[in-house]
Amino acid sequence: MKTIGIILIIAGIAMFFVTGFSFTTEETVIDAGPIELSAEKEKNVNWPPYAGGASIIAGLIFLGLSKKK
Repeated sequence: MKTIGIILIIAGIAMFFVTGFSFTTEETVIDAGPIELSAEKEKNVNWPPYAGGASIIAGLIFLGLSKKK
């Protein structure tokens, strides 16, 4: 429980500073026999700042529960 709490706190702090990331995928647009056209598309993954706060609070709860035992 203590390890999970620490991981959640570290992840929550990181989520405050890094609010998302993007990556590029290659998708086939046309595939007609020997002719193939592909395009690169950029996709974004974002999360709200309060998700980091929720992660920190959950980590603190896990740490508090682990100390009571």
